[in-house]
Amino acid sequence: MAHKKAGGSSRNGRDSQSQRLGVKLFGGQRALAGNILVRQRGTRFHPGENVGCGKDHTLFAKVEGRVVFETRGPHSRKYVSVYPPQPA
Repeated sequence: MAHKKAGGSSRNGRDSQSQRLGVKLFGGQRALAGNILVRQRGTRFHPGENVGCGKDHTLFAKVEGRVVFETRGPHSRKYVSVYPPQPA
């Protein structure tokens, strides 16, 4: 009888790449124009002052300044804003 050792299933073992979502710059940190602030699926955070929203709902800074997370509006939505430094 011919014996052949079991080869195992090589069809398993694949996994998708992690998507690296989340907050990239936190409140109080300095952002440059174009910096990514939050990568997200859907609008967990909404764009506030001087913040843009990409087609994949990525929030990015439009100006240089400090990042501020705030809750406002009738539905207590979370907004991310970037405020430029005040002239002295």
